[in-house]
Amino acid sequence: MATDYVSVTEVSGDGVTEEQVQRLARRYYWALDFCSGKDVLEVGCGAGQGAGILASVAKSFVGGDVSVPLLDLARSHYGDRIDFRHLDALDLAVPDASFDIIAIFEALYYVPDLDRFFAECRRVLRPGGKLLIVTANKDLYDFNPSEHSYRYLGVPELALELGKRGFEVHLYGDTPVNTVSLRQRILRPVKAAASRLGLIPNSMQAKKLLKRFVFGGLVHMPSEITNQTALNQAPTPLDPTKPDTTHKVIYCAACLV
Repeated sequence: MATDYVSVTEVSGDGVTEEQVQRLARRYYWALDFCSGKDVLEVGCGAGQGAGILASVAKSFVGGDVSVPLLDLARSHYGDRIDFRHLDALDLAVPDASFDIIAIFEALYYVPDLDRFFAECRRVLRPGGKLLIVTANKDLYDFNPSEHSYRYLGVPELALELGKRGFEVHLYGDTPVNTVSLRQRILRPVKAAASRLGLIPNSMQAKKLLKRFVFGGLVHMPSEITNQTALNQAPTPLDPTKPDTTHKVIYCAACLV
């Protein structure tokens, strides 16, 4: 049976935290300069919240996902504005050297075979092309892996895995843990213990109740990120040799050399 990624994906109208919306927007803001004037493929685009803003600066843009229900949601919002395709990360079904940028945001850990995916990226990217990755930071002590995930790469793993495949790797951190709310900081040890004991719920409804308890009030997930969705804050450069324990999110810009 195919994995139901709808169950682990926040879509338009879902109750989410303001921090989630801010993090979502910032990763696409970060990608804008890389994508400007380029042919861009987003792998694991989900319901496409960032497709519009990337397409607005790209020469061309394709959003791909393995989930048909998520693609249907994206198409229902964008209509003919965006080229959305049913694509498997392990077999991208596009010509060799056909894109300048491949982006995969908060989805790398759902890819079952990273060797095959990285080989596909090398095949699809043109010389000098870039692979942009945004991923949850597994090296936080209160990290909780997502349902359906396979493998998380932290800072040193990203540098090693991509470096040995011929990429020049630059890494950054977003959402410092010391800037989150006092309530979050107080509850981090509780979250860490609950994660170790397998007590964090998987259902979206249960997660919403938990988020409301930890973060307070929730907001609606937007259908499309705009330049006004969040403040644009540049990520912090990281040492590629050391695990990062101070940011919730890791950004990776890997240039094919």
